[in-house]
Amino acid sequence: MERSSVDLVDVLAFVRVVQTGAFARAAERMDISKSILSRRVARLEEQLGAKLLTRTAQGAQPTDIGQAYYERASNILTDLEAAQEIVADAVTQIAGPIRITAPLSFGTQHLAPALADFARMHPKVELDVSLNDRTVDLLGGGYDMAVRIGNLADSALIARRIAPVRGVVVASPIYLDARGRPGHPRDLADHDLLFYANIPTYEQWRFRVGNRWEHVKGHARFRADNGEMLREAACAGLGIVILPSFIASAAIEAGKLEVLLRDYPMEEIGLHLVMPPGRASTARIRALIDFLSQRFGPEPNWDPCWMAGKC
Repeated sequence: MERSSVDLVDVLAFVRVVQTGAFARAAERMDISKSILSRRVARLEEQLGAKLLTRTAQGAQPTDIGQAYYERASNILTDLEAAQEIVADAVTQIAGPIRITAPLSFGTQHLAPALADFARMHPKVELDVSLNDRTVDLLGGGYDMAVRIGNLADSALIARRIAPVRGVVVASPIYLDARGRPGHPRDLADHDLLFYANIPTYEQWRFRVGNRWEHVKGHARFRADNGEMLREAACAGLGIVILPSFIASAAIEAGKLEVLLRDYPMEEIGLHLVMPPGRASTARIRALIDFLSQRFGPEPNWDPCWMAGKC
C-alpha cells in the first residue's frame, strides 16, 4: 500500500463519524449523503488494511486501532485547519465550527447567553455545545474547547484561567430557624448537609480556621451531581450546602438562601478555558477566548462585592 494514496477527505469522513458517533450525523455535518460517507470510510479501511469502526445499535464506535488512528488523524486535520486560518486571518475572517463542552449549571445560566451574543457578533461561526457535569475527553470527543471549573490536573492541554469561582455556605431561613445557625465550621457536625456527588467527600467542607485548614463532617441528607438540584434542595429546607456563587447568587438576593460562616474562607478555585494543543491558533477560537475572558473576568458579575473583598 502506498500511504500517499490515502484521501484526506476519506480521513475527514472517518474523523467526523468518531466525533459525532453516527454515520448519519457525520454525513449531515459534511453535507454529503450517508452512502457516500460510508463508502469513503470503507475505502480508508481497505487502504489501511484495518477495521477502524464498529457499527452499533446506537451508531458507530472506533475500534482500538481506530481510536489510535483517530487521535493522530484529528490532530493532523487540526493543523491543516490552522494553516487555512492563517489565510482567513489576513482578511479578519472569523468563521467555521467550534465544538464546546461545559458544566451543566454554568452552561445554562451564564455560558448560553454569552455564546448567543458571540454568535450574533460572528454570524459565520458554527457553535456545537455539549453540557455535562463530568469531565470529558477533549481529544477523544473532538472538542475545540472546554469550560472547566476547579483546580486542573497537569496535562498536555492548554488552559487559560479567566475568573475566580468562589463557594458560599448557604441554607434556607426556614431550615436555620428550626435547626439553628452555625457560628463555627465544627457546628456543622450537628446539621444535615447536602453533597455534590462529582467531588470526593474529602475535598468538600474544608474551611480555613486560623492558620490551618479543617475538614468537617455532618449528616449527608442529600446527594446530587448537579448544583441547581442542590440549590433547590437547600431552598426547600433540606439542609446546608456549599455552592458556587454563580449558582447561589440569585437565590441569596431573593432571600431564599442565607449565607453562613463568612469568616471562615474556603479554597478559591478558577474558571478555565481548556483546549487541545493547536486549537487556540485558529482565529475563531482566539476570538471566543477573548470574548469569554472579557465577559466573565477578571471579576465575575455574579459575585457580590463582599465576596471579592471590595466592600
